[in-house]
Amino acid sequence: MRKKLNAIRVLVADHQPIFRQGLRTLLQADPDIRVVGEAGDGVTAVTLTRELTPEILLLEFVMPVLCGLEVLRKLAKQSACVRTILLVTTIDSELLLEAVKLGARGVLSRDSTPALLLKCIRSVMGGQYWLGRERVSDLAQRLGAPGLPSGFQGFQNNQKKLNLTPRELQIASAIVDGATNREIAQKLSLSEDTVKHHLSRIFDKLGVSTRLELAMFVMHHGFVDRHGTGEGAA
Repeated sequence: MRKKLNAIRVLVADHQPIFRQGLRTLLQADPDIRVVGEAGDGVTAVTLTRELTPEILLLEFVMPVLCGLEVLRKLAKQSACVRTILLVTTIDSELLLEAVKLGARGVLSRDSTPALLLKCIRSVMGGQYWLGRERVSDLAQRLGAPGLPSGFQGFQNNQKKLNLTPRELQIASAIVDGATNREIAQKLSLSEDTVKHHLSRIFDKLGVSTRLELAMFVMHHGFVDRHGTGEGAA
């Protein structure tokens, strides 16, 4: 099958050759995805991420030599421009929190369906966080605790005027509740393109760049309620 020129570049990192091959076969069947390499341990994952510059790293959480968290830590030090999705058997909330602080953009169970994996990859490429059962608002509350790395605190100190419109407040509140663009569009009777346009304006106004940062910002400043309406929304 011919791949699109702008296919998502994916690196697969897992210690089980059979599992890696299964992922490669699955992903290569999608014309929008290209597997650029495989790694069987954490050190190789770091090396290949630097050499192959994938857009997505599918990373086993319990990798040998270097575990998933250590891989994330090294990639963060290298300022690697890759979106990492952790593949886990199980993970507790504290480790999940640590993984997100280190740069993970998604966490997915190793026994997820192929459709869910593909949806996760596309969501992460679209700038969203994929955190399983964790609500964005729940994670944002914990990330707002003292001791965060500077990357999570910079936008909290942003002094830009918070001049969101009532509609933008509604959308910001929906993001706090973990809603997707499609869900927001359906709830507010808008098109998905209109929701994307509003989100782009909200990001510019608040000086944030991801949905999680937006959720943390609005919760920190307290200018949306927790019922999906937003202060002053019509």
